[in-house]
Amino acid sequence: MYQRILENTVKEKIGSGKAIIIVGARQVGKTTLIKNLLQGKEYLFLDADDPTIRQILSGPNTEQIKTFLGDYKTVFVDEAQRIEGIGLTLKIITDQFKNVQLFVSGSSSFDLGNKLNEPLTGRKWEYELFPISWEEFEKKEGFIKAEQQIENRLLYGFYPEVLNNQGKEREVLKNLVSSYLYRDILAFSDIRKPEILDNLLLALALQVGSEVNYNELSQTVGVNKITIQKYIDILEKCYIVFLLNSFSRNLRNEIKRNRKVYFYDNGLRNMIIGNFNQIKLRTDIGALWENFLISERVKQNKYKDTFSRIYFWRTKQKQEIDFVEEKDGKIFGYEFKWKAKSKIKLPETFVKTYSAETKVIDRNNFREFVIIK
Repeated sequence: MYQRILENTVKEKIGSGKAIIIVGARQVGKTTLIKNLLQGKEYLFLDADDPTIRQILSGPNTEQIKTFLGDYKTVFVDEAQRIEGIGLTLKIITDQFKNVQLFVSGSSSFDLGNKLNEPLTGRKWEYELFPISWEEFEKKEGFIKAEQQIENRLLYGFYPEVLNNQGKEREVLKNLVSSYLYRDILAFSDIRKPEILDNLLLALALQVGSEVNYNELSQTVGVNKITIQKYIDILEKCYIVFLLNSFSRNLRNEIKRNRKVYFYDNGLRNMIIGNFNQIKLRTDIGALWENFLISERVKQNKYKDTFSRIYFWRTKQKQEIDFVEEKDGKIFGYEFKWKAKSKIKLPETFVKTYSAETKVIDRNNFREFVIIK
């Protein structure tokens, strides 16, 4: 059992009179986290993967809700995105049954968000849960064991089931991709051609850390640019990929509108391209390292409410910085190297223009970047 950073944050909100909602990709541990928080309590568990539960929770009136709630003071609705009109049902429970604490989990923000945001305005605390973070991993495994596993984590990622089945990582990841992630995307969006999704995911996986060119992707995948943008938006909302915007403020030659693509989990990305070769044999170690560091930083910023804004930076003359973070009015620039050579300098243009603090993050000092104190 990995203790999640979110656990204490959520604990503090219990009894606040609002629904507690946790969203994230399938199999990242949402159900485990909530059940752990509810240990020792009596609660009503409503699993929306069950057709009967879906029927009961689709549009009930107040009296019907009162009947199935009974005397329970705690209710957990799992995989809520599968229930039609769930937002209104949860609104009635929150408004009419003030002594009931609602917990809700959902696998896809695009579908769950549409159903919950309006009905539950001002009535919910919402949190995102990601695969296990380096901090959570190190806390359970210990510093030395975690350090010894860094290369495996770059290859196989941090999904809980992957971590709990060492030696069977490829099998678990294959099942995860085909049975859960694809199922969610195809079930809760209007994607009608799975082969397009396959081709797009492969193209994005091969471009990790690169700027996304929608016209190029359109030609590669064989669909128009608008369809590419729509599919990428769905992949973002399913917590498979995320995009970084370019940073630009003062300089005329800065790239202003491009975006870079990253995966929330290295293991997922490597499964999609079908490459689990060892680190020393890989030509994409730079991309793996960058994806690992940035995805970990995203987890930290979300879990710890840093209110940081994140970007990359590049000029038309090809000067670039891998990762830019803006926090409390200050600008920080980071360059990522698996094995840093001595005397790496970040572009003076950036440093002087933005009075930026800069740092090279490599194998030796990465902990200070992936664990925010």
